[in-house]
Amino acid sequence: MVKKRDGRQEAIKWIVRNKAIRTQRDLVNELRIEGYSCTQATVSRDIANMGLRKLPEGVYVLAEDLHLQRMVSEFVASVECANNLVVIRTQPGTAPGVAAAVDAAELNDVMGSIAGNDTVLVITRSNGSAIMTCDIMNKLRMSKA
Repeated sequence: MVKKRDGRQEAIKWIVRNKAIRTQRDLVNELRIEGYSCTQATVSRDIANMGLRKLPEGVYVLAEDLHLQRMVSEFVASVECANNLVVIRTQPGTAPGVAAAVDAAELNDVMGSIAGNDTVLVITRSNGSAIMTCDIMNKLRMSKA
């Protein structure tokens, strides 16, 4: 069964945020695993339509995550999970900007964030959501725009 474009693009968002996708072929293969039958040409159109970009490391990132990626890679010192919470330690004075970037990215299952001077508390819907958010933050922290 062929699924609609909107569903496929939501799947692409999840895949790109949670896996290191380097090629369109990798994305086609991951979509097939998720139950989407599509060609590389379709994925190429989706990439253009969604504004996906490649980081210098060669992995795709969502356009809306570029600002978050820049903020996280430049200002975040550590990311830890505690139940359904994510604690992000930043350089002094940068936590409000990092929190705003987290909120603007509209990550799945992130309910919101609270920022101090050098710490951001991100509230997620579940422990599993917190782990996925930590993984995303750590992936972005290790990459450079």
